[in-house]
Amino acid sequence: MNNRLLFALPLAAVLAFPAVAQTTSSTDQSAPAATQQTQSSSTDAATGKAPLAPPSREGFWGRINPFARKNYVKRQTEPIRDRVNELDELTAGNGKAIKDTDARAQAGIKLASDKADAADQHAVDAGNKATMAQQTAQQVTTRVQTVETVVGNIDQYKAQNQTEIRFRPGQTVLSKNAKDALDTMASSVKGQRGYIIEVQGFSSGQGQTAITSSQKMAESVVRYLVLNHEIPVYRIYLVGMGNAPVPTDDAAKTKRISGGRVEISLLKNDLEQLSANSGAPVTTADQAQQPK
Repeated sequence: MNNRLLFALPLAAVLAFPAVAQTTSSTDQSAPAATQQTQSSSTDAATGKAPLAPPSREGFWGRINPFARKNYVKRQTEPIRDRVNELDELTAGNGKAIKDTDARAQAGIKLASDKADAADQHAVDAGNKATMAQQTAQQVTTRVQTVETVVGNIDQYKAQNQTEIRFRPGQTVLSKNAKDALDTMASSVKGQRGYIIEVQGFSSGQGQTAITSSQKMAESVVRYLVLNHEIPVYRIYLVGMGNAPVPTDDAAKTKRISGGRVEISLLKNDLEQLSANSGAPVTTADQAQQPK
């Protein structure tokens, strides 16, 4: 009996020692776990849920059960597995949100860059148009100034050339020398504008007879210019002066001619200059010179 008792006491001590040690260890670990739970409870978790509580102690072995079954292990790991899945979903959602935000940011940057480029192009186009408008305005100003100058001088004809043709008394036929002189004058105005030809006939004699004779001599000159050189009739001014006194260098003295003669004067204004500057024919102002 004593031998059995001596054998049982050491065996009980050996069996009780692991349990006491495990209880002490679980007690020591419970304090940090409680402190950690208290600290973590004050901060929101990533999933918005409270942190997982430590597994409860079950059975004789507590948390460490060398003979744990499948259901026990499943119950212990299932909360951890759910929380891990939630974290994975949260991480995937955050990644997608970051990609969407980055895509929107890149789209916004590209849109702003495109608008800035378009604004720069519009500014360049506006600058080019402004430059062209300024050049056009300068050209118009120059053109207007030229027109004003020409219009101001439109009625101021200046003598460019003068020819005198002599006739024998009682004759109105042009001689060869007279025709040559008219050919020279007509060739100088061919294709030009802004000119008129003044034809004045003078004849000896008295009264209406002298006027009629001078008129016929002047008409022979006009007829030759119109038929042979196609000079428009509206550019020719004809007048029969008869035996009108001819002014001399001495303004106090005048003299009358003997025989017959015709004075042809070429008068020009600035209309030709206006036509040359504009690059186009000016028919309205040109035709304004036609005699009424």
